[in-house]
Amino acid sequence: MVDAVIVDGYTDEPAGLGVPPYLDAIQRYVAGAMWTACPDWDIKYFTIDEVRQRPVDILSLCNKAKLVVFIAGTAVPGKYLGGTPISFKELVNYSTMLDKPIKVLGGPCAKFGFGVEGGKAALPREVLQEHFDVVASGDVEIVVFRLLKEKLRVDMIEPQETISRCSDLLNEFAIRGARIVLDHPCYPKRLLCEIETYRGCARAFVGRACSFCIERFYGRPDFRPVKAIIKEVEVLYRLGVRHFRLGRQPDLYAYMAIGIGDTEFPRPNVEAIEKLFRGIRSVAPNLKTLHIDNVNPGTVAHWVEESRRITKIIVLHHTPGDVAAFGLESADPKVIKLNNLKVMPEEAMLAIKVINEVGSIRGWNGMPHLLPGINFVYGLIGETEETYRLNLEFMKEVLRRGYMVRRINIRQVMAFPGTEMWEIGDRIIRRHKRMFHIYKERMRKEVDLPMLKRIVPTGTVLREVYTEAYDSRKRLTYARQIGSYPLLIATPIKLPLEVEMNFMIVGHGYRSVTGIPYPIPINRLDMRVLRLIPGIGERLAVRIVRSRPFKSQNELIKCGVPESIAKACTFD
Repeated sequence: MVDAVIVDGYTDEPAGLGVPPYLDAIQRYVAGAMWTACPDWDIKYFTIDEVRQRPVDILSLCNKAKLVVFIAGTAVPGKYLGGTPISFKELVNYSTMLDKPIKVLGGPCAKFGFGVEGGKAALPREVLQEHFDVVASGDVEIVVFRLLKEKLRVDMIEPQETISRCSDLLNEFAIRGARIVLDHPCYPKRLLCEIETYRGCARAFVGRACSFCIERFYGRPDFRPVKAIIKEVEVLYRLGVRHFRLGRQPDLYAYMAIGIGDTEFPRPNVEAIEKLFRGIRSVAPNLKTLHIDNVNPGTVAHWVEESRRITKIIVLHHTPGDVAAFGLESADPKVIKLNNLKVMPEEAMLAIKVINEVGSIRGWNGMPHLLPGINFVYGLIGETEETYRLNLEFMKEVLRRGYMVRRINIRQVMAFPGTEMWEIGDRIIRRHKRMFHIYKERMRKEVDLPMLKRIVPTGTVLREVYTEAYDSRKRLTYARQIGSYPLLIATPIKLPLEVEMNFMIVGHGYRSVTGIPYPIPINRLDMRVLRLIPGIGERLAVRIVRSRPFKSQNELIKCGVPESIAKACTFD
């Protein structure tokens, strides 16, 4: 009989992503806490999408358990291809259907409030308290551990209790909870595990928190030991996980930084980061993905040489297609000052330059090794129409200088209790709603499109891409590589899903590209696909269809197909 159930409603916060194919660290820690306290317990793990597919079966199972833990919360919500985070209504309804087990709520929604969508204030966590026995406003993993040690007596625990990231107990949770990956629907081929390196913002610790950010509430930067991280990766690797991201930190370049508490930009610890990456590679030699996430552009701008060395270390040990997500937020000096943001525009441009100098070289999978990703947040204090113009001009200057950024993330601020933006709410966003949509469209057209053409020119072959979804209305199959902010590839062919294959890029959109299978199955493509291939067009596509089947490159060349394309074809 099942003892406990973990319902993964998915998480997305400034440092940490848990929407499939990602599995965040929180879910694994909770499983580990249960198995540390009760080694013999039978624990089941389900994603919210699995619950939606089999609600009667799974909720019936939950009702037979002693403990059910819901993990949820999107503090920086976006658009997701791999899954849909649990809604507020679903969370309440599913909880209400369970009347027998002890119900615990953990994750960002229990800590900070329930984020509904960008541009709207979050719902305070208090609105969920009547639906759960415990709302873990601290760290849900230690709260669950204490609850089990106290024989499920809710009145004996402190829901706000936290646990240090360098604690031996936390690292035991990480090791024991690793085997929960076996129950994830993306395991083993597509599962990407978020690995936590530390939490807490160095800038916030010296009183320089960004006006909207919740990372401040984690307190002083709290680092996990290098050996503990490496050991966790080793255990996950032995379980069959092949995709990893060091994504659970506000600034990877500040991992184990020197001078925490003395300055908002402590000196990067190059040696610690080198030990970390070298150690991961030693215990997971045949991993398929090793990526990063957040990097503070202020750290790069203030410590150029150290950051250049770190970038070289990452490029040496990671896998290509990686993204250093820069929280630029705004290129308007007034907004930057009023919201305590990280960098002025010239500093951000320097940081972009440094990463490009080392990371822009193209890797074996077709993507540049490591590029910056730019985050803009709208609706901040002091925002005017000039803010929108300055943001657009900044990115156009990035283009003019020949730099590359992997993606431009444009979002509207979500205000959480305890931040300066909580008092402002969505007033500025509502005032600038029309302007937001106008400038977002301009950014996509004037910057995103030419940038994508620079990053993956026509004819580029992207390797180890997974097909994920098919849109019957648009007659498009969607596919992505596995990693940080993977590029979305749309192909006008119905392909089998969850299959790894290669694609040649034949067209570009604002946020995605058009690709066709590579090598090109020239005898099987229909007219609408053939004419997309570079150098073919409408007339030659008609000639190809009339002359098929082809058996060799020479036959294709005689038909008029460019030699470069003929060499890329297969004749099955």
